[in-house]
Amino acid sequence: MRVSLSQKLRNLDVSVFVELFDAKNLVAEKGMSIIDLSVGSPDLPPPPVVMQTIQKWAADQTKYGYTITALPEFKQAVASFYENRYGVSLNPEREVLQLMGSQDGLAHLAMTLIDPGDVVLVPDPGYPIFETGVRLAGGTPYKMPLLEENGFLPRLEEIPSEVLAKAKLMILNYPGNPVTAMAGREFFEEVVRFAKKHELIVAHDFTYSELVYDGRKAVSFLSVPGAKEVGVEFNSLSKTFNMAGCRIGYVTGYEDVLAGLALYMSHTHYGIFYPVQKAAEAVLRMPEETIRSQRLVYESRRDVLVSRLKEMGWEVSVPPATMYVWTRIPEGWTSEAFVFRLLEETGVVLTPGRAFGERGEGFVRISMVQPSEMLLEAAMRIGRFLSANRQLKGSVR
Repeated sequence: MRVSLSQKLRNLDVSVFVELFDAKNLVAEKGMSIIDLSVGSPDLPPPPVVMQTIQKWAADQTKYGYTITALPEFKQAVASFYENRYGVSLNPEREVLQLMGSQDGLAHLAMTLIDPGDVVLVPDPGYPIFETGVRLAGGTPYKMPLLEENGFLPRLEEIPSEVLAKAKLMILNYPGNPVTAMAGREFFEEVVRFAKKHELIVAHDFTYSELVYDGRKAVSFLSVPGAKEVGVEFNSLSKTFNMAGCRIGYVTGYEDVLAGLALYMSHTHYGIFYPVQKAAEAVLRMPEETIRSQRLVYESRRDVLVSRLKEMGWEVSVPPATMYVWTRIPEGWTSEAFVFRLLEETGVVLTPGRAFGERGEGFVRISMVQPSEMLLEAAMRIGRFLSANRQLKGSVR
């Protein structure tokens, strides 16, 4: 019997990440050592309290049933974390909703809010689930250009009025993935005014809130007056506390949106494993020093990688935040041609900017998810590749 996929799925392209995975395996089979700097999966361990708490509660045979919803202690821990870190006061019952990771929540937000014909303003380049979630929900994404000359911030005043007439949701992401830009308070104040004027809901992905360097601090969208009247903010324990495999996160803010998302989830979820919830609660209550020590590791990696790549002749951009370097590639290459040729010749795996949207072309994303010595080795291999291919330009794949 022939299986016919839904039209929604048939409209989706095969992810470049799948192509990269297959190409990486082929190169490895030839005996070349791989240095994978493509996927943003943390290589650092979680704080010891995470493993200790999971071990403790996993030994309790009564904690293997459905949890259905978040533990009250978890939601209170999120509210306390937001108050302490960002100066945002949250009602833990109405303004905090637990998620199986922020990606899960972003996809389900689109299913909660979007009907066919609705337009969603998404960043380009942007994390793939922003656009994919909209398409799966039957909506139409409108891509807001994030240009280097604008500090990778969208020019809201340039969005056509006919688009705004149909727009229901705007998705933002600062500090960003793949772009590593940060947004200031003035920009978020503009967003609140814009959202109220055009009756838009704002969803801010704040996943990289704590991976910020050089003494700076990220601004929570919800810390801006009026933000909780128009929007929500997603966050995750995956990057801040290296709990990516635990699949736990949360969304905060506009309680009517959270109530709708909770209604959707009541039909699709049975809750998160009790020991994981308790571990998340424990780590959210840890002192700021835990976060600071991890931040310093990534900041050191950034400095090592950027410095060595520049020494090897590649003038890469210095990221102010996140676990990535987002930078232009040498002229004459497409991003995919550059990445696949680099992989084939050196074993170093990067992500082509085109994977994140049309305006990602001409860039690559480098994930700092290896120890400094491996990043140095990767930079050396890249340097040799650049030297050997200065006259050999990439062909369009």
